[in-house]
Amino acid sequence: MKKLLALFALMGILAIGTTSSVVAQDIDTAVDTAMAQTDSTAVEEAVTEEAEEVPAEAEGGIYKALKIKYIEGSAFFMSFVSLALVLGLAFCIERIIYLNLSETNSEKLLKAIEEKLLAKDVEGAKEVCRNTRGPIASIFYQGLMRYDEGIDVVEKSVVSYGGVQAGLLEKNLPWISLFIALSPSLGFLGTVIGMIQAFDNIQRVGDISPTVVAGGMKVALITTVYGLISAMILQLFYNYILTKIDAITNDMEDASISLLDILVKAELKK
Repeated sequence: MKKLLALFALMGILAIGTTSSVVAQDIDTAVDTAMAQTDSTAVEEAVTEEAEEVPAEAEGGIYKALKIKYIEGSAFFMSFVSLALVLGLAFCIERIIYLNLSETNSEKLLKAIEEKLLAKDVEGAKEVCRNTRGPIASIFYQGLMRYDEGIDVVEKSVVSYGGVQAGLLEKNLPWISLFIALSPSLGFLGTVIGMIQAFDNIQRVGDISPTVVAGGMKVALITTVYGLISAMILQLFYNYILTKIDAITNDMEDASISLLDILVKAELKK
């Protein structure tokens, strides 16, 4: 009987121990899971805060930095460089708009004129030129105005008026060149003035120190950089405009030759 009771007691102790260990393991697992979730939540919150801080810092960062550098470079000298940049861009935009409006579908125009001339409808060909925009149509119209005077006169008229149209295409380019040269020159002027201010500060203090020299040197360097950047921007637009002018001029020359060929063909058909 005692052995039986002892056996039951031993079994009870083992059952309680096993249950306790299982409960302890469950508790430890629950604690570890909670800590992991807490850490991941903290990490996510930290990442979210950093992600929110970056746009807040980046917002207006470039504009603010440019504004600060503009003021540090002496607003007086920087204003002259800005004025040169704005005026130069105004002339560039005007030329780009004019050149875009000057582009003509020369093949379509030549085909319409050829149909009219082969049908012996010179007035109809003139009307086509009047209703078409661009220098090519203007050159064709001037040539057709002298159609009755012969091919030689038409050729001279086309060549002469082609030079006039080429001059109109190149209008205001000297002003753009002026502002391209003026922008870095104004920047260098700010450099010279800034160096003079730096030496004046050294003379006034009687000692050379970074603090004394820094103000004048900052004006000198920032104005030069700003002037060079302005000149590079205007130079890009200037080269684009020259490319457009060359393309339109080549199209004018090719179309003029084609017009003379059409006139010769029309003469032979008479």
